[in-house]
Amino acid sequence: MSPSTVSRRFIKASEEKLKDLFERRLDGYEIVCLLLDGKYFQSDEMIIALGITMEGEKIILGFVQSATENSVVCREFLDELLARGLKINEGILCIIDGSKGLRKGIEDTFGGYALVQRCQWHKRENVLKYLPKGKQSVIRKKLQKAYEEPVYEVATRELLKVKEELHLINQSAVKSLEEGFEETLTLHKLGLFNELGISLKTTNCIESVMARIGEKTDKVDYWKNSNQKQRWLATALLDLEPRLRKIKGHRYLYLLRLALKKKLGLLIERRVA
Repeated sequence: MSPSTVSRRFIKASEEKLKDLFERRLDGYEIVCLLLDGKYFQSDEMIIALGITMEGEKIILGFVQSATENSVVCREFLDELLARGLKINEGILCIIDGSKGLRKGIEDTFGGYALVQRCQWHKRENVLKYLPKGKQSVIRKKLQKAYEEPVYEVATRELLKVKEELHLINQSAVKSLEEGFEETLTLHKLGLFNELGISLKTTNCIESVMARIGEKTDKVDYWKNSNQKQRWLATALLDLEPRLRKIKGHRYLYLLRLALKKKLGLLIERRVA
């Protein structure tokens, strides 16, 4: 079989994969968590959405090609997921790395049906970037210890102690810690950090997907066009999806659904009042 024949067959097969992913209906999935993150293909960023069902299964919901993680692109992408049947009426937990564009897109699209869990790993590492190397190890351990406290009030108290220490070292690091502070503690406030923190306190679930995509795409040093990028990405995503494992702690996801409904119900009542 000639190389050109192989190429034509792959193009046809990958076109079908791209079509399947973009047209996949989402009505049949009970999605309780949504993770959003981007992976660069040269100058383009592919923003990928990964859903977690009530059974803990990981489902590739789709992706969008963009230059950056801006709010307009994110909003239109999430609108598309809703149009394909993504259900959020019982509440959804959105886990992101801290991108302001993704955060704004979630707020604009999902409104009072979503809570955001900011990635604790990204927050910690962002704070450390402001510090001299000699201080980073100590502060990293203190931030990690504070975030591992399962009770919201205790974790908050310990983080505020670190904040006071940072005041003496670097005011910019303090501002970094303050930005999105409460959203790094969403699981704590829902009372489910012990049960679900190992899987949902960071963006590790989707970072793992990105790494596995990279095994198939990172060695490509020349992309001809957008269609080629999207075909390769869709093919890689649908190839790995059946091998994605359930999240740890998945048997507690029903408690997350109940907690989301209760918390978001309180928010709605407050808005009406």
